[in-house]
Amino acid sequence: MDVKEMRAASLEEQRKELEALREKQFTLRMQNATGQVRDVSEIRKVRRDIARILTVMQQAGSR
Repeated sequence: MDVKEMRAASLEEQRKELEALREKQFTLRMQNATGQVRDVSEIRKVRRDIARILTVMQQAGSR
């Protein structure tokens, strides 16, 4: 989801996306700890996506 899509999404959709990203981040961290993660850069991408969606939510004043 890019920034334009995030801004156009409703608050509920933003929250669902944020929850999904946090679950994915948790899964990737556990895989990394056990040595199972294939693409380590994915952890960074997910972390940045979380920051982006939180920023959009903060700008909209609905955090």
